[in-house]
Amino acid sequence: MTSAHQSDTTPVEIDTEGGRVLLSGRFVIGGVNAIVAETRVVVPEGTQNIDISGLTHIDTAGAWFLVDQERRAKADGVTLSITGASQAQAQLIETVRRNMPEAHEAEVAPRTVTELVEDFGRKVVRMLRKAAELTSFLGQIIATMGMVIIRPGRLRLTSVVHHCQQVGLNAVPIVALMAFLIGVVLAFQGSAQLRQFGAEVFVVDLIAISVLRELGILLTAIIVAGRSGSAFTAAIGSMKMREEIDAMRTLGLDPVAILVVPRVLALMLMLPALGLIANVSGLLGGALMSWIELGVSPAVFQSRLVSNTDVWHFGVGMIKAPFFALIIGVIGCYEGMLVGGNADSLGRQTSTSVVLAIFMVIVADALFSIFFAVVGV
Repeated sequence: MTSAHQSDTTPVEIDTEGGRVLLSGRFVIGGVNAIVAETRVVVPEGTQNIDISGLTHIDTAGAWFLVDQERRAKADGVTLSITGASQAQAQLIETVRRNMPEAHEAEVAPRTVTELVEDFGRKVVRMLRKAAELTSFLGQIIATMGMVIIRPGRLRLTSVVHHCQQVGLNAVPIVALMAFLIGVVLAFQGSAQLRQFGAEVFVVDLIAISVLRELGILLTAIIVAGRSGSAFTAAIGSMKMREEIDAMRTLGLDPVAILVVPRVLALMLMLPALGLIANVSGLLGGALMSWIELGVSPAVFQSRLVSNTDVWHFGVGMIKAPFFALIIGVIGCYEGMLVGGNADSLGRQTSTSVVLAIFMVIVADALFSIFFAVVGV
């Protein structure tokens, strides 16, 4: 079989016969490019010899191609020899062969029990160190808030109002829609189960307790953690990248008082309000679906809600709100302070802020549930 690969004025002829490939003509970079572009198999499987005695000229690209074919064959367990080279061609091929990078396969050694225990220990130490740093940061925030209470003139009221709008007012649509849909889902799924026992009317109690006590404030906190917590980290982290926080310290200004306290206060003020909106929206969604699916009129829904729902169900959710807000604000601002001098650090800390804040909110909710169960509320 004979084929010709052309590139400008540098043709190379390739003959394949009986486990041997014969090259003739000029094997230079143009010919190599043409072969690679056509993605054709120049050296068929089972070939053991490449004869280049017919080549009148070969450059570094041609030598690389021959050495590469030699390595590919070796990887497949075939010994491929290059014969017929003149002294100059052999020297060029040998030079390319010596300078070709070695192909090392990454060997992953199995990890020993000692290494696994050591890795686990390092992670535990990092978690404990981070917990200690967060606690210290929380103490710094509380101390700064205490100074603000003693000297109200140090409170940056304009900044607090601005952040109240950002974390509270602007979040109302998404929080209300989320809670409304949660109420609809609860009513629909609850009615499907309670109908089997002829207890459809108890869907009102299910919706009221679930929304007021747990889901309303918990899902609101999760949305705020993803929306506002990440925004806190990104804003403070951007200032850290541009060295604005270092400039504040140089001027004798406290970054915690200027950047952190207004954000945390705004969050603690607005999260209970958002929780209230979520509760109302969730109940409206549940009432609408109960009316559609079960025929429970709004008047019956309201009557059963008022008569059978303890006010403490609402109180439990509202008690949780400031604590959730404090967790989200502290973690969001703390991760922003850890941002380094590059964009990769900013993205990494923002992601960590969201994940850690949501995790800690869920942990806090579980602890509150245990506490209220123990005290009988």
